[in-house]
Amino acid sequence: MENLTLNHIFIPSKVASKKLMIILHGRGDSSRGFTFLPPYLNIDDMNYLLLDAPYDYYGGFSWYDLPPKQLEGIAYSSSILADTLDTLFEEEFNADESFLFGFSQGALLTFEFGARYEKVLAGYIAVSGYIYDADNLLLEINQDVKASNWLCTHGIYDDVLPFNTSKDQVETLQNGGFDITFKSYQKDHTVAEDELMMIKEWIKTK
Repeated sequence: MENLTLNHIFIPSKVASKKLMIILHGRGDSSRGFTFLPPYLNIDDMNYLLLDAPYDYYGGFSWYDLPPKQLEGIAYSSSILADTLDTLFEEEFNADESFLFGFSQGALLTFEFGARYEKVLAGYIAVSGYIYDADNLLLEINQDVKASNWLCTHGIYDDVLPFNTSKDQVETLQNGGFDITFKSYQKDHTVAEDELMMIKEWIKTK
């Protein structure tokens, strides 16, 4: 883990395993903001890697700039994530047993990077995010990723990233052949208890 580009927190599995969950935080947060997730999920054979985004942002970190200047940061962060996952999947972990989890900005990278990445993961979880360009994503997607396991959740009261925008974007991907489960929750721009319970059960079935 010492040779990874991004600062990170690694939490090893309780049982030796090549399964890995890569966790991407939201804007202004850091890897520390999601240290609650591994003990909550409580999956004995899952390793966890919590990454800090590459850009400083008011005491935290960001994966890309505010609209309309997102694209350069999305491309840069995607390239770093590709290098990071390539390193991880060389020997230590198995891509087909691993998950990519993102919240808010991290959810966007789960789609924008995850769908283009050359390796297919066991599952992709995007919470309270959006897609930069759903139509373009369908053109550039790794076609093998379409049939993988995708879960997208969003709060109907989200006042940061509007619910209907994300719902429409997911429907664009679904109509383009993506196998995505989309679930709405009675929440704002946060992670809810019932949502976490559902995610925990969803992972266990994959």
